[in-house]
Amino acid sequence: MMPQKKFMLPTLITTADGSHSLYVKDLDEHYHSIHGAIQEAQHVFIKTGIQHLVSQNYTTINILEIGFGTGLNTLLSYLEAEKLNVKLNYTSLEAFPLSAEIINQLNYVELISQIEKTSELNLKEMFQSIHKSEWENKIELSKNFNVLKIKNTLQEIKFTSTFDLIFFDAFGPRVQPEMWTEENFTKIFDSTNQNGCLVTYCAKGEVKRTLKKVGFILETLPGPPRKREMVRGTKQF
Repeated sequence: MMPQKKFMLPTLITTADGSHSLYVKDLDEHYHSIHGAIQEAQHVFIKTGIQHLVSQNYTTINILEIGFGTGLNTLLSYLEAEKLNVKLNYTSLEAFPLSAEIINQLNYVELISQIEKTSELNLKEMFQSIHKSEWENKIELSKNFNVLKIKNTLQEIKFTSTFDLIFFDAFGPRVQPEMWTEENFTKIFDSTNQNGCLVTYCAKGEVKRTLKKVGFILETLPGPPRKREMVRGTKQF
């Protein structure tokens, strides 16, 4: 998730699948689903995003993430690139990066290494590399994965690249309506390649109507655990 102004330090919580998330008291909002942070990220962004495009014969995918947050989506995307042997060029937008103190408490590496049957040490090194990567510089972390972290807001940034896949992972419209505007979605649509997709956990009617209005062809898909629906929008002509 991606806050757009500075708040009190978030509180570490444990979600239903055992993975950590963060709670922002000022917003009464969590960074991930309380029903499972890892499960939500895997379902919404990896399965219906990366795996969907790979099934369409993509071998290179340019990804834009709106909301770097804890780096969970980035870490899972790196793993998917290695598993599927696809090239991911990963750009992530974040206005207010979390502190190293918070990041070092997260238990993603331990849990994901058990799920994926991969080296915890190697995964820990990659997670640290993702977070320590210098902002505003593209960093190659493996032959299949590079990351460019940009410290800016969606409202202010002017994109100079186009993307095949957008992870829209901002805080929800209840607490951050300024993120879910026609202006922002138009900017994203204009920066999306033909047949590219936007995926988001949010399936509110107003959000779907706005995405349709700017030009996305929408699919309402089954959501992650304990959430009925999510949305994928495709740019078609």
